[in-house]
Amino acid sequence: MQRFADKVVVVTGAGSGIGKATAERFLEEGAIVTLVGRTKSKLEDVAKPFRDDQFMIAEADVSNEDEVKDLISRTVEKFGRLDVLVNNAGVVAEGDVGTLTTDDWRRVMATDVDGVFYASRAAIPHLKASRGSIVNVSSVSGMGGDWGMAAYNAAKGAVTNLTRAMAMDHGEDGVRVNAVCPSLTRTGMTEDMMDDDKLIAKFNERFALEGPGEPEDVAAVIAFLASDDARFVTGVNLPVDGGMSASNGQPPQ
Repeated sequence: MQRFADKVVVVTGAGSGIGKATAERFLEEGAIVTLVGRTKSKLEDVAKPFRDDQFMIAEADVSNEDEVKDLISRTVEKFGRLDVLVNNAGVVAEGDVGTLTTDDWRRVMATDVDGVFYASRAAIPHLKASRGSIVNVSSVSGMGGDWGMAAYNAAKGAVTNLTRAMAMDHGEDGVRVNAVCPSLTRTGMTEDMMDDDKLIAKFNERFALEGPGEPEDVAAVIAFLASDDARFVTGVNLPVDGGMSASNGQPPQ
C-alpha cells in the first residue's frame, strides 16, 4: 500500500516509540519523511533501511521556536512541499500541583504544548498549499484526569482542544487537523511500568481488548487520519486505547 507516494511528512519525536513506528509506517507507504528528534543517532537508526532520497534528519528540540521554524523551512526547501505534520514529541513529569516543581511544569508545557503550536504555525502555510493535514499525538490523559500527573494532564488536555480549534480555523483552507489519544503503550517512556505486573493487571481490568498497546497500533491510526481515506474527518480526538475510554469506570462484574 503506497498511500503516501510522493507526499512529504514531518514527524517529531521520531527517534523512538510511537514516533519511530509512525515514521517507519509513512516511509513504508512511500512518503518522504523529515525525522525530527533531539538525538541524531536514534534518527539515523530509524532511517537506515530506507533510501537516502526518502528522508531528511533534523536534529531539533520542538520547545525551541527557532529550531522548529528552521526544520519546517528546510523540509520545504529540500522537497518542495509539505503534506503532513505529525506532532508526536512529548515528555512527562509525575506529581500533583502541590509537588510538581516549576521547572517540571514548564518543561512539559514547553514540549507537549508549545512544540505543537510552533510546528503547526510554521507548517500551516505550506499545508494550505498542499491541502494537507496535521495529526497530533494527545492521550487518554487529555480526555480525563489521572492521579499524580497534573502537568501531563494539563498539557494533553490543551493538545486535545487545540486540535479542535485548529480544525475549525483551517477547514476552509482545506487543512484537516486530528489527534490520536493512546492509552498505555509499550514505549521507552513506559518501560518501568511494563515491569510492574500488579500495575499492568490493573490496566488490563480497564481494557476491553488485551493490552498494553504497541507503537505500531497508534502509527496505523495516525496514517489513516493523515491519508485520503480520512478526507472528511477533522477535529477528531480518536482514542487508541483498547476500549479503555468506553468504560464508565465501574469495576468488571
